[in-house]
Amino acid sequence: MKVTIGKYPTKLNKERKISVRIDPWDTWSMDHTLALIIHPMLVQLKENKHSSPLVDDEDAPEELRSTAAPAKEYEWDTDAFHHDRWRWVLDEMIWAFAQKLDDKAEDQFHSGENDIEWVKETDEEKQAFEMKRMKRGPNDTHVFDLEGWKKWNARKSNGFRLFGKYCEALSD
Repeated sequence: MKVTIGKYPTKLNKERKISVRIDPWDTWSMDHTLALIIHPMLVQLKENKHSSPLVDDEDAPEELRSTAAPAKEYEWDTDAFHHDRWRWVLDEMIWAFAQKLDDKAEDQFHSGENDIEWVKETDEEKQAFEMKRMKRGPNDTHVFDLEGWKKWNARKSNGFRLFGKYCEALSD
C-alpha cells in the first residue's frame, strides 16, 4: 500500500512531499518496523536539539529532579537540571529502541549449555495421542538470569513509556 500524505511547508519555506509505502510484512512485527525509523530519528534529534521540553520529576532519576537542583535566582528560570532531564529521557528512549532492534539483546541473560531430552509420555485416559515432556539432560548447565532480565525489561518498557508520554515534545 502506498499513501501520499500531501505537501507540507518546512521551517526553511520549502515544500516537503511525503509518500509512505507500507508492505504487508511491515505489520507482522510493527514494533520492530517502527523502531527501524524511530531509533535513528531519536539519535539525530539528540545530536541536533536546540531546546528541551519540561520533563516531570517523577520521570527522571532523583539526582536530576528539580528538587535536587540548586535554588533558582528567579521563579521563571529553569532549574540547573532542566536540560539534563531531557537528555536523560532521550537516552532512555534511544536505549529502549536500540534493544528492540538488537536480535541478540537477550543473550546476555543466558549462560551455560543446553542439553535437553524429550521424554515420551502417554495419556493413559486418552491413549489416542502421544505427548513428550522436556527434561534437562545430564550435561545441561544452562542458567537464565531472571532478575537481570526483569530489570532490563523494566528499563526497556520505561523507555517506551517515556516515548509515548513525550511524543509531542519530539521536535527540534
